[in-house]
Amino acid sequence: MHYIEVKNLTFYYDDEPVLEDISYSIDSGEFVILTGENGAAKSTLIKATLGLLKPESGSVYISPKNKEGEKLKIGYIPQQISSFNAGFPSTVYELVQSGRYPRGHWFKPLTKRDHEHIKKALIGVGMWENRHKRIGELSGGQKQRISLARLFVSDPDLYILDEPTTGMDDASRMEFYRLMKHSAHVHGKSVLMITHDHEDIEPFVDRHIHLVRKEDTTWRCFHLSEAKIGRGGQ
Repeated sequence: MHYIEVKNLTFYYDDEPVLEDISYSIDSGEFVILTGENGAAKSTLIKATLGLLKPESGSVYISPKNKEGEKLKIGYIPQQISSFNAGFPSTVYELVQSGRYPRGHWFKPLTKRDHEHIKKALIGVGMWENRHKRIGELSGGQKQRISLARLFVSDPDLYILDEPTTGMDDASRMEFYRLMKHSAHVHGKSVLMITHDHEDIEPFVDRHIHLVRKEDTTWRCFHLSEAKIGRGGQ
């Protein structure tokens, strides 16, 4: 089932073509990475897909329903989402657990299963040992990680992640990749992730979409080169 289907998308900044004739799709249960050289407009493609930027031409379809027929929930983390200042009053655990509250039900007691989700998410981003720290005590990379953990516990159907492993060490990155693979293959989630770490991550993912420069042009025009990797890995 397609959660995302993009056809012939072209995007301009002023009069300069940045993306040209881009087509791709993301299905339920897939872990897909998006790569490209610096300046390849990877983040621009994601924003145009989500409707945050308006393409010059082409079509974007995002399914209104998940594979169970319920409203599709999208979780999007842009680059460097965290912006908490030193005076932010919450602890790491308190901030992440806020992602488990249903919208409009902030005082509903959390269940044992809710707390298991929170622990798993914090372990997945390498922040369980820091759960009692105040947000203001954390580094920028650590704040990025807990933003991801809060997204995980909200349990979206479709994850769209822009360089989410920034600031993670090798062990934390590997655990994060395992968590995303498990979410896709066991729980039927979809993951579209921009990354530079494609050699390390490839054993975990299903497809690799690569933005490449169009031949014989000085413009910043890119198209997709896509490889099916398969469900091997760790």
